[in-house]
Amino acid sequence: MATSSEDVLLQVSNVRFKKGDGTLFLMDQRLIWMVENRDTVAVSHPYADIKSQKISPEGKAKVQLQVVLHNGVSSTFHFINKSGMQAQIADRDRVKEMLQSLLPKFKRKIDKELEEKNRLLSTNPTLLQLYKDLVMTEVVSSEEFWTQHAQQYTQKNKQPVQEIGVSGAFLADIKPQTDGCNGLKYNITPDIIECIFKTYPAVKKKYIENVPSKLTESQFWTKFFQSHYFHRDRKYAESKDLFTDCGKIDDQEMKKDIQGGVKDPLVNLTEFEDKSLDEGYGAGNEKPVGNMGTVSQAMIKRFNQHSIMVLKATNNKANGTSNDNQKLETQEEITVSDDHINKKQKILEKITYDDLQGSEKEQNNGVHLNLSKVERYLHGPMPDTATEHINTSEVAYIMRGVIQETKQWQSRLRNPNHALVTPSAAIVALGELSPGGALMRGFQEQSLAQLVPADVEKEVRNLYLALCELLAHFWKCFPPTSSQSDQKIVKMHEALQRFQSAKLKPFEDKLIRELSPLSQHLTKHLNQLLNAAYQKFSNWQKIKIR
Repeated sequence: MATSSEDVLLQVSNVRFKKGDGTLFLMDQRLIWMVENRDTVAVSHPYADIKSQKISPEGKAKVQLQVVLHNGVSSTFHFINKSGMQAQIADRDRVKEMLQSLLPKFKRKIDKELEEKNRLLSTNPTLLQLYKDLVMTEVVSSEEFWTQHAQQYTQKNKQPVQEIGVSGAFLADIKPQTDGCNGLKYNITPDIIECIFKTYPAVKKKYIENVPSKLTESQFWTKFFQSHYFHRDRKYAESKDLFTDCGKIDDQEMKKDIQGGVKDPLVNLTEFEDKSLDEGYGAGNEKPVGNMGTVSQAMIKRFNQHSIMVLKATNNKANGTSNDNQKLETQEEITVSDDHINKKQKILEKITYDDLQGSEKEQNNGVHLNLSKVERYLHGPMPDTATEHINTSEVAYIMRGVIQETKQWQSRLRNPNHALVTPSAAIVALGELSPGGALMRGFQEQSLAQLVPADVEKEVRNLYLALCELLAHFWKCFPPTSSQSDQKIVKMHEALQRFQSAKLKPFEDKLIRELSPLSQHLTKHLNQLLNAAYQKFSNWQKIKIR
């Protein structure tokens, strides 16, 4: 039957599926049907895969319920309770009503996935064309496309989520508005909720425990803003609400923080105390009057606690740790014996800038210049140093040769009777360089880009990209190391054959009809890629048989 981790929400016996009698189970994640007197699951449909359900009309001889999946496949269950038609209808209605309550919860997840896929296809034309060439032509299934072929595109489109900081005044920024009925309305954003969770882990724990099993999200935050924990204007014993123990947990954490002190060797908070000059003088001996002292102390305590929690959230993010209380207790403590070492390290952190330092690899394995004359590298060419260059006599000799050759050409050009090239040699050269000549056999008056229409060029490019995507997954299977690799080789070989018959062959037939001289040239490279893959598959099969 199902695994022990699954809960059975509803069990209905006497249900027939494809001429077999059995029992229908509605689990917490899926619908299953088991053959009678057997412990194996014959039908299993996760709720996320179910698109809709249908029931047989009233008056029909058979009482049936049909579930339709997103891929078009359907399963029909026939209720055959021996107690009669009314009992059969009651069994079916129980299944129908529970499915009606379960399917919307899983439909939201499917809708989000479809929205994300549609967004990726609309923002990436290459991925959209690949989807049309591979999925819509049934070369590969939709599941294979999104798990294998579209993986690189989904990773490219995943933008890194920027971690927001925690503002010290984020609670003060939540300004209530009147709703017109002597009530207040709080508008909070996901960023504010994230800050509350980071700063107050007890609230996050309460949220996980109560939403959405006991309270809706709106009800939870309404109780939060109505609680003493948010306003802190009542004692914990005088208030009994959802967040009563949150304040007690925060007090315990604050007590631990005060006892532990500040883990910074350069800071000594015990020296920061108000000391009076003498008895009767200074603010240190003044005592709060009446209830003002209690209110001030509560306010200062709240500010200190809030500041501590904000600093914790910031430090945990910098250290790569979470905000859980258990992980906070396991932070390393600085011992007195290592105090001087930690002080030195702390000072180095303050005065060292990483962006001004070369990497360790560059410092140890950098390229070193082997200089034979260091002075010339540091100072450049100096007037009193000997440099290697051509002397003046050599320059003069070369110049005389160039001038003399130029004069000879000028004299030949001035004399019309003296031909630079003989007529016969000129005619032979002209013929060889003309279209169709010995040196111009591959010449065409029009280039290939001018002969190929734009739509044909685009289709060739799309075919090439789709074929390369399939071949990339085919060649990644070699060398096969497991039975799964063998199965993938066979599957990709079948996909290549489907691609050739569904896309490449019709395109070749189209070229033969419209552009017969170019058909062989345009698809020659694609066929060579396919033939190489087919040859590899054939050799692999021979080796496997041996």
